[in-house]
Amino acid sequence: MNSIILLRGLPGAGKSTLASILKDDLTKIFSIDDYFTDENGTYKFDYKQNHLAYQNCIDNCKKAILNSEKKIIIHHTFTLEWEMEPYFALAKEYNYKLFVVTVENRQGFKNTHDISDEQIKKMAEKYKVVLF
Repeated sequence: MNSIILLRGLPGAGKSTLASILKDDLTKIFSIDDYFTDENGTYKFDYKQNHLAYQNCIDNCKKAILNSEKKIIIHHTFTLEWEMEPYFALAKEYNYKLFVVTVENRQGFKNTHDISDEQIKKMAEKYKVVLF
């Protein structure tokens, strides 16, 4: 079964760690953070380029679909519904199963991007879980 898995959660929840645990030879992993990480692994966020990072991740996902990749994992905060909508559309268009997995920080990890606790609390206020 071809699938897209969206790992969502607040900064520091362990999304990147879980993505690496779930990875196997049939998996492609992408993140918005990839856009801001250079070849040496140095992360330099620039809010002005955030829209480009979102589009880059969507484009990478579509390329993986067009290459018939079996399992695609996208890890990002996805605190707002619109952030997930392009992946819903891709999954529908290309007949991929889509799963949204919420990762919680019950283990007490600290985020690696120096996002303040105050900012994380603001993000949490926007965070919604959809029940059907």
